[in-house]
Amino acid sequence: MTQTVSIIGAGLSKFGRQPGITGRQMAVSAIAAALDDAGLAWPDIEIAFGGSDGSGLADTLVAELGFTGIPFSNVKNGCATGGSALFSAVNAVRSGTAEVALAVGFDKHPRGAFDPTPAEWGLAEGYGAAGLMVTTQFFGAKIGRYMREYGISGTTLAKVAEKAYRNGSLNPNAWRRQAITAGEIAAADMVNDPLTRYMFCSPGEGGAAVIVATEAAVRRLGGRPVRLRAISHRTRRFGSFEVFSPAVQGGGEPTSVSADAAAAAFEQAGISPADVDVAQLQDTESGAEIMHMAECGFCEHGEQESMITAGDTEIGGRLPVNTDGGCIANGEPIGASGLRQVHEIVTQLRGEAGDRQVPGTPRVGFTHVYGAPGISACTVLSV
Repeated sequence: MTQTVSIIGAGLSKFGRQPGITGRQMAVSAIAAALDDAGLAWPDIEIAFGGSDGSGLADTLVAELGFTGIPFSNVKNGCATGGSALFSAVNAVRSGTAEVALAVGFDKHPRGAFDPTPAEWGLAEGYGAAGLMVTTQFFGAKIGRYMREYGISGTTLAKVAEKAYRNGSLNPNAWRRQAITAGEIAAADMVNDPLTRYMFCSPGEGGAAVIVATEAAVRRLGGRPVRLRAISHRTRRFGSFEVFSPAVQGGGEPTSVSADAAAAAFEQAGISPADVDVAQLQDTESGAEIMHMAECGFCEHGEQESMITAGDTEIGGRLPVNTDGGCIANGEPIGASGLRQVHEIVTQLRGEAGDRQVPGTPRVGFTHVYGAPGISACTVLSV
């Protein structure tokens, strides 16, 4: 029988540009918030996993947190770094290695687009010379193809971003806290057709931490646990259409790592997407949220247009999506994003989201993160 695991603490730093504050300091701040949320101190943590794309090694945070001698493993998995760290922490608890485990993710990226090196991704230098390492180009190509295949309009792209900024304006931790209208978003500078400037998230800054524990530890410690009913982690299969691999290979429709990870999570949880009350979906740009709605099982391909027009994904809608503003409003500190999603679902299920609280006492939440070159991690949480 699988060990029951619950989230007993979750914490965030502020997100957005924070001059004079290092990524490590944001990580320590997030861990302190998670410990406070759980009513614990650092010596109570028995094992930890964490990662950052470019702000240092997570295991060295013990210099600030305390030299308690625990195992602390570094995780680096693109935008799925935080989700992968949590996957590792949960499995450590499930295996009996520890009763209380921590996952942390953090980053502090400079202004401008990410500038990955082809060789680090197993690609020839010519791939970069041809401009194929530019992530905005990939996102434009992928959503452009999807829009042609399934009849999604540019107006819907703008509406998704409009929702993100509106939700971000209600989130005190968000970076982008100014609402922007769909008209302004649609009329902004074109970055990669059909995506304008305000449809993209920006490389950002922030830290997030989550503490998980066994059922026995939860009984002993009390607090406000949120049950982690499932966590999945998948890499791409042949025929996928991914960042740094933007080609349709083989016959038929491309495979989807997000669909694989989401299906595995729902099977593990023993529920269907229809049971979810609030969701966090990777929205590196507004087209990603649209595609991930279908890939994660919340609708059929092409149904997103009518759902978004009807307001189904709004905070008061049938399936609220990215209630904290998502990556578009919070930015994308690579290491932190997946755990930020989990923090938001924990906050919603506890009924503590304030002005952005989903009405009607949500009971089941879902998170999904996607990263290059085709990695996805999903969770199902419940109270």
